[in-house]
Amino acid sequence: MKRLGRFLGLLLIVVALAVTTGTLVPRPLWPAAAAMPAATRHILVLNNPIHTDIAIPFDDAVRRRFHFLVDAGIPADRPEVRYIVFGWGGRAFYLETPTWSELKAVPVMKALTLDASVMHVDVAGDILEPRPDIAGFDITEDRFAALLDFIDASFQRGPEGPILVPDAAYSRFDGFYEANGHFNALIGCNTWTATALRTAGLRTGWWNPLPVSLGLSMRLYN
Repeated sequence: MKRLGRFLGLLLIVVALAVTTGTLVPRPLWPAAAAMPAATRHILVLNNPIHTDIAIPFDDAVRRRFHFLVDAGIPADRPEVRYIVFGWGGRAFYLETPTWSELKAVPVMKALTLDASVMHVDVAGDILEPRPDIAGFDITEDRFAALLDFIDASFQRGPEGPILVPDAAYSRFDGFYEANGHFNALIGCNTWTATALRTAGLRTGWWNPLPVSLGLSMRLYN
């Protein structure tokens, strides 16, 4: 028992050091040369205690890019829609845990070990800032295009395009799609968000497994 206790204590120290280092060491290490953008796009990072999403401002070009959402019944073409919200995560945890009261052991174990991934897509109207669970960032048009490419490439595709997960949604305004990549304790929803933000020209921590570490690194380096 003493050996087990020492092992667990050492493991906690290693994890704490990894999270701290991953937060405080920026990625990329050096900021890009500053340039005056011709135009900017304002994106949002939405967070809860364990998960982050990216909210993309909606316009005709974005509507055309993600036209398959409307084909699947997600009402992205409604005039009151201002943002499309994208998140990547573990298939079992995402689909089987719509609320905390429905938390089960098997999805948690898959999330900690290895699981397939899905994309969750939702729509939103006006989102007011500032709020503790929302962070906004201005990016250039070319970085916005790169971010859209990254998000689009996260969808797994079949012969007819992105693969909708049937009968899987939290409400009538959202849906799930099969995604590329596998989910585990090291590569999770928040590391996907961090990669997307770096694609958008922002700096994150080197490894951000938690929303709090991602949020802190974003405040430090952007």
